[in-house]
Amino acid sequence: MKATFIIFALFFTAFAAAPAQVVPAATGPREAPVSANLHYSLRYAQTAEFTDYQGNFQSGIASADLDYANGNPRHPFTVKVGGGYDANISGVAYATGPFQHVFVSDGFVARKWNISVSDNESFMPQSPIEGFSGIAGSGEPIGGSGTPPASTQSILTNTHTLNNSVSGEVERRLNFDTTMVLGASSGLLRFTSSNGIDTDQQLANGQLTHSFNTRNSVSGIYSFSHYTYPGLNFATDVSSAEFSYTRLWTRHLDTSVSAGPQWLSSSDSATVPSSTGIAANATLNYKMHFGSASVGYLRGISGGSGYLLGAEVDTVTAGFSRDIQRDLSVGFTGSFERTSGLETGVVDAKFAGAQVTKRLGRYIVIFANYTAIDQSSSIPVSANILTSLQQVAGFGVAYSPREIHLK
Repeated sequence: MKATFIIFALFFTAFAAAPAQVVPAATGPREAPVSANLHYSLRYAQTAEFTDYQGNFQSGIASADLDYANGNPRHPFTVKVGGGYDANISGVAYATGPFQHVFVSDGFVARKWNISVSDNESFMPQSPIEGFSGIAGSGEPIGGSGTPPASTQSILTNTHTLNNSVSGEVERRLNFDTTMVLGASSGLLRFTSSNGIDTDQQLANGQLTHSFNTRNSVSGIYSFSHYTYPGLNFATDVSSAEFSYTRLWTRHLDTSVSAGPQWLSSSDSATVPSSTGIAANATLNYKMHFGSASVGYLRGISGGSGYLLGAEVDTVTAGFSRDIQRDLSVGFTGSFERTSGLETGVVDAKFAGAQVTKRLGRYIVIFANYTAIDQSSSIPVSANILTSLQQVAGFGVAYSPREIHLK
């Protein structure tokens, strides 16, 4: 893992020192031009953190990120990489060390077929909070619209974890109005210090979507998840059948709502009895000319976030980003998560963050941010679980050229 991080760091350093170049067009038969988009940033942030249980301390966060999309409509490929190191400056060392998040997606698009595969991997010294890397105060963009990849850690902790998910999806257009999608994924959550419950998940899903017109569509969705816990003789199976309605209200506003029954069974009914509940998902996205906003709600059964043998999770999220001027922007993000154990116990986690970013010229960006994190728990408390208010105030500078277009 450390070797991977060092490779990324060397790549970013070399890239920052090199001027942007455009590859000349190759000779031969003419084809439609393909424009790839590339963006990268190097950041340093200093944070002051205030807690009721660890006292106050300061940290320095050096990080980098890379965004690349090849722009090919038939063979789309994207990669997003973020990582760095959180170092203690003063006070008690808390949730420090290296971190990284890598997302890679590749696909093939034909007239009636759309095939994609992806890998989403992260190594964290704490549960992800905000931004792509998940580190509060690092200076990454926050807020805006869209749904980020869901984290399996709804219980906020300060311990190192490895989280990885590999997925594949096949989409087939049956006719002009109807599309069928089949997907599968395999994921794992590992606690590298052996202070949590390691969890494995296998997921299969199918979806049939019918579009009435360009604005309205309905879907039927079935999914099945199998959770196991290495070292423990226990497993849970979760299946759900949902009906979904998606509406494009204007060019700027869209909503999606889905709900349906969810069935649970386990390998030990005395510990976790079989039950029937409700799975639900709702999103609202609004895109402005100089910003975007989103609100979302998700309800379903998870693997337990590493401290429970399965849990029912309710999550509410919100995000907002806005360019006030050409070189000045603000971002806000927030979330509330209630994790109710299938055996017993409830954990309520909430956080909110705000950031102001100012561009100085073509390459330099300065930023200031504030994040508040709070969590309460009725389960047996581990030393790694946050149990009170934590505040993070940060500021920093970034080397961040504007997006580069490559042909």
